[in-house]
Amino acid sequence: MEYTPTSIPGLLILQPKVFGDERGFFFESYSRRAFLEATGLDLDFVQHNHSRSSRGVLRGLHYQLPPHEQGKLVRVASGAIWDVAVDVRPGSPSFGRWEGVELSAQNQKQLWLPPGFAHGFLVLSDIAEVLYMTTSAYAPQSEASVRWDDPALAISWPDVGMAPLLSPKDLQAPSLKDAKPFAPA
Repeated sequence: MEYTPTSIPGLLILQPKVFGDERGFFFESYSRRAFLEATGLDLDFVQHNHSRSSRGVLRGLHYQLPPHEQGKLVRVASGAIWDVAVDVRPGSPSFGRWEGVELSAQNQKQLWLPPGFAHGFLVLSDIAEVLYMTTSAYAPQSEASVRWDDPALAISWPDVGMAPLLSPKDLQAPSLKDAKPFAPA
């Protein structure tokens, strides 16, 4: 596994070693040892999530507050998404900055988001299946979100030929300045 740092410290794009031939391919989508060797992080993932969405679906931007903060390792098993991470850690030099990367079944890239990042994605393909592991379980009392189109963030979402499809909850998410602050314990 190799990784590429992003412009935001701690946020990493990972590329597993893929072994392919005329029959198809094989890769370890996660190996604790390889992840540790590549990143220096020895983590316990406690929940594995799988979502399926159609073109134009936008999920996010979501995060969990302490003491249930989550790190996430995100990948795509089918299709393609534009995956976005926003630093929501007050006091961080990169607070309010975002990074976006295309994750797809074809490029097999993964994105590691440490705790303190809001996460969202836009589906670029007809269908996308997104898998992500988290370092803590979902805790509804700790969930928080930021509006996907907050002008202060100015996220460059790709044009998929239609208006994004959002959940009612995501449509009502606050701007970053009005969002629940991420305050580590």
